[in-house]
Amino acid sequence: MSTACLPTDARIASIMDKWDRKPSFLIEILQDVQRDFHYLPAGVLGSVSQSLNVPLNRIYHIATFFALFSLIPQGKHIISVCTGTACHVKGAQALLESFERELKINCNETTQDMNFTLKEVRCLGCCGLAPVVMVNEDVHGNLKTVRVPRIVKKYSESRDA
Repeated sequence: MSTACLPTDARIASIMDKWDRKPSFLIEILQDVQRDFHYLPAGVLGSVSQSLNVPLNRIYHIATFFALFSLIPQGKHIISVCTGTACHVKGAQALLESFERELKINCNETTQDMNFTLKEVRCLGCCGLAPVVMVNEDVHGNLKTVRVPRIVKKYSESRDA
C-alpha cells in the first residue's frame, strides 16, 4: 500500500488501520512506515506509540535493533552491495567503488536528490550469484562494474517509490 500522496496524519492512520492498531503488529507497522517514508521519522514514531499505547523507548529499541530500519532519511532506492566472503572474492569492493563514483557519494550516504542511498552489507544470502547487489528488493547477481551505470540509470528513470 502506498500512501505517499496523503498528508502525514492520514498516511499514519492508514498504516495503523491496516494492522487494526494492534501492538502485536508493531514490527509490521514500522516496516510499512519505513516503506512509505523511507525512514522512521521521530514524529511518526511518537504517533505510533500513542496509537498503540506502546512506550516510545520500546519502539526505539526495535527501530535501532533491526538493521532494516533507519532513523535518518534514506533515498527512494536503497543500493545494498554485498561484501560477504563470496562477493568479496569476486570483486564486491570494485562494485562498491563503481557505485560511489557513479552516484558521487560515499558508502552509507544518500544522494542530494534523495533518490539513492548506498550501503555495504555483509551477506545477502545469494553466494551462488556473487558478486550481488540489491536495489530495493531487486537482486542483481554476477554483477560486473560495467553494468553499474545502466543499473543507476534504470532506477533514476523509475517512477516507483
